[in-house]
Amino acid sequence: MKNKALAVLAAIGCLLFASTAFADQPVDWQLGLQPAATSIMEELRWFEQYTLWFIVPITLFVLVLLIVVVVRFRESANPVPSKTSHNTAIEVVWTLGPVIALLFLAIPSFQLLTRQLAPTEEPELTIKATGYQWYWGYEYQVGDNPLTFDSLMLQEGDRAAAGKEDKSVYPRLLAVDNEIVVPVGKHVRLLVTAADVIHAFAMPSFGVKIDAVPGRLNETWFKADREGLFYGQCSELCGKDHAYMPIAIRVVSQEKYDTWLAAAATNVGEANKALMASVEGADKSVAVAQNAAQ
Repeated sequence: MKNKALAVLAAIGCLLFASTAFADQPVDWQLGLQPAATSIMEELRWFEQYTLWFIVPITLFVLVLLIVVVVRFRESANPVPSKTSHNTAIEVVWTLGPVIALLFLAIPSFQLLTRQLAPTEEPELTIKATGYQWYWGYEYQVGDNPLTFDSLMLQEGDRAAAGKEDKSVYPRLLAVDNEIVVPVGKHVRLLVTAADVIHAFAMPSFGVKIDAVPGRLNETWFKADREGLFYGQCSELCGKDHAYMPIAIRVVSQEKYDTWLAAAATNVGEANKALMASVEGADKSVAVAQNAAQ
């Protein structure tokens, strides 16, 4: 019985740790935003918590008012209703109160929006993302010969050939055949458009979400603070396969990125496999070193 109890506790612990180990994608029973991988997302997480200090008291206050009205002014307790139609004090309070609350929300909101859309740094890499029905096409504006490739959702039957059988790392409906690869700590300018209908490029861990509009070039940016594999999706209802249009960004060291970029110029698929082997080999070496230290 004791061994069974320990086994159950161990299993629960594994589930809890598993939910955070691959937190750069949606997880079961997730309530909050995904962990931040950029400074913008850090600010977005702060702003979400900041707004709760206004939302929660206002919601509770309105609930209390409703309860008071229901109890105090019900027909049985108040058979002769008041004819009062104006109260200057109340009207001043319910006008100034929301104005002040909105000012406290608007100022940090506008500051954050400005940071998102008006970067102060010069871009070190420019990538153009084009939305199609229903996949993404990417163009790296590097050198005289831009690197271009398409990124489609990974089909279940192609997992073995792609070397992406681990669903904890390459989840169903989010994994793709060709990820965007960027170096860590570099300012990446993202140009977003569409070829057919309106799409939207969204990467939750980066705090990036911008519409892809046919005939229009929208611009945003990000700078990843840590390496990893991050997942997002098209967040605009773009047709019957809207749900099958994932986005994957792999953030690696500058050295690994340079090696990948050189190889991708001739064969993107093989370059991705070599990069996967390099990244997963490094992860396994770190895990072995940590186990040895313990």
